[in-house]
Amino acid sequence: MKVSSIQMDCILGDKEHNVKKALALLDMACGMGSTLAVLPELFSTGYRVKDLDMDLAETIPGETTKKLANIAQSRGIYVVGALLEHGESRGVIYDTAVLVSPEGIEGIYRKIFLWDAERVRFKKGDSFPVFKCSFGRLGIQICYEVGFPEGARILSLKGADILLYPSAFGAKRYYVWDVATRSRALENGVFLIASNRSGKENDLEFGGHSRIISPTGEILSEASQNDEVIISEIDPNMVPRQRREVPYLRDHEKTILMEALKNL
Repeated sequence: MKVSSIQMDCILGDKEHNVKKALALLDMACGMGSTLAVLPELFSTGYRVKDLDMDLAETIPGETTKKLANIAQSRGIYVVGALLEHGESRGVIYDTAVLVSPEGIEGIYRKIFLWDAERVRFKKGDSFPVFKCSFGRLGIQICYEVGFPEGARILSLKGADILLYPSAFGAKRYYVWDVATRSRALENGVFLIASNRSGKENDLEFGGHSRIISPTGEILSEASQNDEVIISEIDPNMVPRQRREVPYLRDHEKTILMEALKNL
């Protein structure tokens, strides 16, 4: 199967422009034969929109997810992207990744490990769902969370063989992105698709370097342009082979990790 990571720049607060660009890039991914494509974190609004969070946030299903569902259905592709979501209570906002299939919205993941001011902007999620698809099991985390091995390990222990990271990761900390993306893939024996923002918002420059990584930690494809679709063909059979070669999951004491996390 072929999978894609989409790298894109955004205009702050201009949802119409950003979604139109995202759909065009998704259409390009479809034309390249992708089965699965990942969009960046807050791709529809831009990242630094703190004062507009309430105005720009949507329910799920909502305006943007309906557009993603339309292209997923018409082109037969799975899509993941993270956006501002209105919570169940008034005034609550989540940073939420949504998985859309040709059949519609499959589910959501709400960011748990929040970066810096996100702890004020967003309410954190509380679960690590794994989504079963015809081609494998998907686990999703968002941006900063790539630096937390616990989340990736939980998803892998729950059966995920592909980890997805919609991101708005800064260029200043590219060294973290470079090591953490490859480490999460290697230590769990999974394919990893990381989609990052490009461009600049005020004084924040995004790092780009969206990438697709194999279970051995090899970078199969990496983006270098502001708006770009990268694609790689992946073999799902590589996951069990690599997990036998380096049996981290087999030798891991699952119960110890789960009990430790309960006590945090």
